[in-house]
Amino acid sequence: MALRNAVMAALLDGEASGYDLAKGFDASLANFWTATPQQLYRELDRMEREGLVTARVVRQERRPDKRVFSLTESGHAALRVYTAEPDGRPTAIRDGLLVKVQCADMGDITAVHAQIAERVEWAQAKLARYERLRERLLQGRGEDEFFSQAHRVGPYLTLLRGIAFEEENIRWGKTAQRVLEARAKASAI
Repeated sequence: MALRNAVMAALLDGEASGYDLAKGFDASLANFWTATPQQLYRELDRMEREGLVTARVVRQERRPDKRVFSLTESGHAALRVYTAEPDGRPTAIRDGLLVKVQCADMGDITAVHAQIAERVEWAQAKLARYERLRERLLQGRGEDEFFSQAHRVGPYLTLLRGIAFEEENIRWGKTAQRVLEARAKASAI
């Protein structure tokens, strides 16, 4: 998937500056797509040249002017084409930590255990952010009520996937920590 598709998906919620998009990527799209602010700005410039987005300058007091972007009709059409295309094969896991775990028995089990602990902490922090976002989206409603009333359900559905992903990372990490800890103790005897 190209970054442009993720940018166009983010702009479905309305116009946004590059800064707003970067914050949005961290808050809502990060559960399935990451991009640096520099990548976002370069992509926005390309998309503007290609007519997928339009930009307008917003004057600000005490701050530099900012450009805010919105989807053009061509951008909406490109999204419709993109969503209709077959997606192909699912993404494969490519994770350097898993390579380390694969050979932990022959390496430094304690170091791998510590790296897994760090990954679990990271996943817990990310899960907490996702849960806060979930509460903001639901606004006190249950899921069924949200699904029947919300203008767009896609952001919530992708958030649920991100929550499940981080919950699984935590579950796996704790299992791996427990097993490696037991292996380290057994080899010390």
